[in-house]
Amino acid sequence: MNVLPLVLYGAAGVAYAIHFARRHPQAGRIATTLLILAALSHTFVIGMQTMEVRHVPFANPSRFVSTFVWLLALSYLYLEITTDERAMGVFIMPILIGLQTIPALSPGVERMDPVLDSPWFWVHVSSLLFAYASLALAAVLGLTYIVQFKEIKKKHLGFFYTRLPSLQTLDVMNSRAVAVGWLFLTIGIVVGAVWTSQARVAAPDDPNLQAMSLNDPKVFVAVLAWAIYSFSVLARRTMGWSGRRTARVSVFGFVVVLLNFLPINYFVTTSHTF
Repeated sequence: MNVLPLVLYGAAGVAYAIHFARRHPQAGRIATTLLILAALSHTFVIGMQTMEVRHVPFANPSRFVSTFVWLLALSYLYLEITTDERAMGVFIMPILIGLQTIPALSPGVERMDPVLDSPWFWVHVSSLLFAYASLALAAVLGLTYIVQFKEIKKKHLGFFYTRLPSLQTLDVMNSRAVAVGWLFLTIGIVVGAVWTSQARVAAPDDPNLQAMSLNDPKVFVAVLAWAIYSFSVLARRTMGWSGRRTARVSVFGFVVVLLNFLPINYFVTTSHTF
């Protein structure tokens, strides 16, 4: 089932590349239409898998990646539609295509510890997934802002300058992506704390539940990321930060987030192993 979204993401990627290279309005509209179709087909896949296992599918690594891709696509579509700016699609689509290849080639089987069978847990993980998808988008936008700013400063107004969004548009898109990501990151952490307190009562002998605290690397990094993005949101609203400053924070913040995806997941023992 994951093959159809992958094919549509690939077709949308080609259309976005043509639009970026030629700045052809019709190619841009086709790209957006294909991405919407890809997101809809992916929604159907996620819905079928949810009906199969009776929860949002991310207990299996491949399905976790698939759900992340779906949420990243929805986050990007939201920004594109609200800003009417399609130039970033050529940078987002390779990420979607590359990641969606994993579940398309290796779907995997969903297995879950009974202790995780709680609505609070699924809200917790769903919120964090959506947060990380939005923050990944913010990081790409922040990096693009920095590159565009340097090109303008050096007066290298060439191929990319004429095709990338303006600095103001990139800043607005980055601000919205960070705000959405921070909101869902907050919800995910708060709901996770509620679920942990309830799960400890239901399973007092579970060592993983008892070990969940700030001493757990995964919890610590999540809270650290929340602190970084909280500062970014606060600085923008109260200190007048924008542009390069917030772009750099977006990139740095997501580097911290990636610690939970890569080194901590695979090389560090945490309480988040069920």
